[in-house]
Amino acid sequence: MNSHNVRKRLDRQTAHLCVDMQRMFAEETEWRTPWMDRVLPVVESIVKHCPERTIFTRFIPPRTADEAEGAWRGYFQRHHRFTRDEIDAGLLDLVQPLAALVPPATLFDKSVYSPFYDGRLVSRLRERDVETLIITGAETDVCVLAAVMDAMDHGFHVVLPRDALCSGADETHDALMRVYESRFSQQVELTTAVEVLRRWMIDTCRT
Repeated sequence: MNSHNVRKRLDRQTAHLCVDMQRMFAEETEWRTPWMDRVLPVVESIVKHCPERTIFTRFIPPRTADEAEGAWRGYFQRHHRFTRDEIDAGLLDLVQPLAALVPPATLFDKSVYSPFYDGRLVSRLRERDVETLIITGAETDVCVLAAVMDAMDHGFHVVLPRDALCSGADETHDALMRVYESRFSQQVELTTAVEVLRRWMIDTCRT
């Protein structure tokens, strides 16, 4: 199913969902995402354009592997250094300079890949009358992927600035860009940060 690309107006019904731009993915850990340094200034420019309409997600691991459910238990047995009993708590924080933008930006903590898993985020977005989501952050092929797919299922139009996404793997990042463009072009719009900022006018961001 290959459809023409659909563009939506970026207005007061637009919000920015910035996924997991945290220190544990930026610093020298087993989960480091090498592109994050390159993408960070681009993400910052989008946030600064309209910080009150930005929601930062944070991936928060369980306290111990035994607290995790199902297959997550084995996952965190392998990655036990990232459980809250062992990790430096500061590594769960947003990277600077993004952390300094909260408030007016807000935080949304999650324990799984998708921020939509328990309905809290959907309720928050519906309260704001959001119809379009600009999604940025890390990683393209893990938590961003989960957010995009669930956002589509909940009926949101998704705008993805290619240069505001980061991954640890070029191959899967590029493959997903092709999938979005060829299979989901009526629900997902691929663009650039410059184009997002051009369209998302400052006067539409003020409440």
